Amino acid sequence: MKCTKIVKKSLVIVTVFSVTLTVFYFFWLSPRYVVPILMYHRFGYEDGSLFVTPENFSRQIAYIKDKGYNVIPLDELVDGIKNNRKFKRRTVVITIDDGYRDNFTYAYPILRKYNFPATTFIVSNFIDNKKDFMNWDEINTASKDNISFGGHTKNHAYLPSIKERAVLLDEVEGCKKFIRGKIGSSVDYFCYPIGGFTEEVKRFVKKAGYKGACTTNRGFVELNKDVYELKRVKVTNSDTNKPFSFWAKLSGYYNLFRSRKRGH
Repeated sequence: MKCTKIVKKSLVIVTVFSVTLTVFYFFWLSPRYVVPILMYHRFGYEDGSLFVTPENFSRQIAYIKDKGYNVIPLDELVDGIKNNRKFKRRTVVITIDDGYRDNFTYAYPILRKYNFPATTFIVSNFIDNKKDFMNWDEINTASKDNISFGGHTKNHAYLPSIKERAVLLDEVEGCKKFIRGKIGSSVDYFCYPIGGFTEEVKRFVKKAGYKGACTTNRGFVELNKDVYELKRVKVTNSDTNKPFSFWAKLSGYYNLFRSRKRGH
């Protein structure tokens, strides 16, 4: 008799837990799904949180391929957000910041191997001028293989600190015009250096004609509904050896459980 009561009590607990979990998923978690935008910076063998080794990047990209993720261009995501499109789970966008030469040396061949699209945000005045950065020939080569290029200011300027409107306009719009002149194709997306932006900065980005802009996890738009405030997920070297960590970053819910940074 006592054993029967224990079994019944256990069944009640399991049932309540299952119902609670189901309600949590379908009514709270699932509606908050967003397509994860992965953020990379550098590729190589140096220490630092910005570096991912070529081997680990290759493993991460192979994981995305093997698990059946649909890698879409940033442009497709933004267009979908603007048109209230519901994306299927296992959809992902890949972005790379700054335009270092190791992007071309290490990341580009791997992306080309899998025919995955990616957007690289470049600091226009650094290209052809700093030894660790790509040159325009490399950028034009990559642009023919599913790699699009966006603006990341002219000098990697932290935009909220700029008080002169003319300087701000030059960093945002001048960057776009210069890149377009070099690659001969549209420059549709922008990335705020260090993720920093304000409402005024966003207005300048819109005025410059960008279709959208990426940040880090700054701001207060949980569902990435504001295409000028798109949160991203930073991928690190250690994610390769932590399958759950990389899976979580690809889940579409990762930023929900992170503390948010202010945009300025």
